Amino acid sequence: MARQVFAYIVHKEGVADDTAFEMVAAAKRIDPDASIAAIVAGTGDNLNGVCNEIASSYHEVWKIDNKALSYPNAEVIRMLLVRILPEQGLIIIPHDTFGMDLAPGLSIKLNAAYLPDAVDIDGVDENRLKAVRQEYSGQVSTHIVCDISGGAVITTRPGSFKADETKRAGGQIFDRTAQAMEGGFPETGRRFIGVIEAEVGDVDITKSEILVSVGRGVEDKDNLEIVFDLAKAMGGDVACSRPIVDAKWLEKSRQVGTSGKTVKPKIYMALGISGSFQHQGGIKGAPFIVAINKNPKAPIFKVADVGVVADMLDFVPELTDKINEMK
Repeated sequence: MARQVFAYIVHKEGVADDTAFEMVAAAKRIDPDASIAAIVAGTGDNLNGVCNEIASSYHEVWKIDNKALSYPNAEVIRMLLVRILPEQGLIIIPHDTFGMDLAPGLSIKLNAAYLPDAVDIDGVDENRLKAVRQEYSGQVSTHIVCDISGGAVITTRPGSFKADETKRAGGQIFDRTAQAMEGGFPETGRRFIGVIEAEVGDVDITKSEILVSVGRGVEDKDNLEIVFDLAKAMGGDVACSRPIVDAKWLEKSRQVGTSGKTVKPKIYMALGISGSFQHQGGIKGAPFIVAINKNPKAPIFKVADVGVVADMLDFVPELTDKINEMK
């Protein structure tokens, strides 16, 4: 009998996050024949737009429509999910800042197993889910077994599962608002006040098609010159990881990651970047990733299309010269 797996959909301004399609792939790793249902909370045209966008990828789409859900509140969403999810259900949630707020408490409310930050899933054997997590900033992969006989809340790392874009499910949209609101709208200790948009610097990396991103492997602020030279040769812009911003070598507006900007370039050059999940969480849209790092075990190599084990300080100038010669 095929399992039913649920996925909580993150969206913004009427557009589903890339993880919406990654979770389809993750659900199929649990059970290739799974019936996969998406849960979308929001309001109005934005909610309906997301539901219509993902319907072809999910067997069912459950929507919860309420004006108070125009901005997601994990405390509220948690209680609404408890009201509509079946007993012993399996739900997948993106392991982003919102998911890390939502998922642990949800597993307690459901009395279900909690599996955070899965980067791979090896299927289920008699209610034993086999999965892979990463430890020590991605230096070690841990293979674990999770008992899901009583249900499970699973968070999957964004970018770890290749988005399933087959769009053959032809899902039907069901309005679960009445069921979710039984007993009234949940009372919570927090409320949404507003969004403060980060200032855009001299370059808006969220719109760049080619990004040359630099990490602590650059070693010294003076060495940033070779990074800018490569970006110029490639016709791209310079971005960075958090250590470079913390050192005040580049402005915050150039930082990629969960605490920085989310980018969707066509090409992403990662120079001297280890590739923690916080950094990878800011890279969307499945770009062509080229990683240059002298540590062969750097986590960035696990997501890179091309990996070069080398010191960026030696390799980057040579690469720049070759590009300029070809031009």
